[in-house]
Amino acid sequence: MRFNHYKVFTGNANSVLAGEICYELGCQLASANVRAFSDGEVHLQIQENVRGADVFVVQPTCSPVDRNLMELLLMMDALKRASAERITAVLPYYGYARQDRKDRPRMPISAKLVASLIERAGADRILALDLHAAQIQGFFDVPVDHLFAAPVMVDYFDDLKGDNLTVVSPDAGGVERARNFGKRLGSPLAIIDKRRSDVNVAEVMHIIGDVEGQDCLIVDDLIDTAGTLVKAGEALLAHGARSVRACATHAVLSGPAVARIESSGIEEVIVTNSIPLSEAADNCTKIKQLSVAPLLAKAIQSIHEDGSVSTLFV
Repeated sequence: MRFNHYKVFTGNANSVLAGEICYELGCQLASANVRAFSDGEVHLQIQENVRGADVFVVQPTCSPVDRNLMELLLMMDALKRASAERITAVLPYYGYARQDRKDRPRMPISAKLVASLIERAGADRILALDLHAAQIQGFFDVPVDHLFAAPVMVDYFDDLKGDNLTVVSPDAGGVERARNFGKRLGSPLAIIDKRRSDVNVAEVMHIIGDVEGQDCLIVDDLIDTAGTLVKAGEALLAHGARSVRACATHAVLSGPAVARIESSGIEEVIVTNSIPLSEAADNCTKIKQLSVAPLLAKAIQSIHEDGSVSTLFV
């Protein structure tokens, strides 16, 4: 073992998930005071000795994105200045991941900028879960372990296996994800061809594949406003699907998302706790949350022991 001990810290983004990870690891969540001044500035202090420690900072950069990102950066800077031996940024959700390319003139590549900030703040390693685009790993010059929540989801949908189940990708960009998911379930694949006219605005064009009489499972990495998801569900039902369910790793669920899901024809939406649910989402009868804490805990244990994390890559 390279390090004598490890510690797990977290900010305010998802302390419940961090606590669950520590429970799986059999350790206590390390102590840090993270609060804000009245003008909104983040004030942070590490409250225990980390000299020579292998440190893991669990902090999804979900809403409020900039506040949670700043907490992550400041915590890593504090840990570095307190002589932590190695700092791993554990990112259950990577904010700005959808801005991973310059597809219009005079635009930033925000996902790359965020990667540079995380590295500059002191991250020696990254542990990420279901990045929106796998190539974001290349934005970092430090090692990146990229995990997928598919095993957690597949176990939940195991009872649906059979000839009547079709896995659906909501767009061309998610085909590989949906294909791998369908392969694990032994199900055929359908693809929804959509066109995005503006940010958070998408129109379903047509469906590639046979969904008539099928139980359809839409597989995506995240749900934001749920506009694409609901329109995809409507299109599948209009093409004769017997039922529609959906799953996504990251429950961003901004704006009218919860209301749209509640009033849609989708039977259930399965998400993980990479992002904490809002009160409205938690009370929605169609939304169910699964925990990725055991998966992340296994990865943290493997990284600390200098073991292989590849067995968790699916």
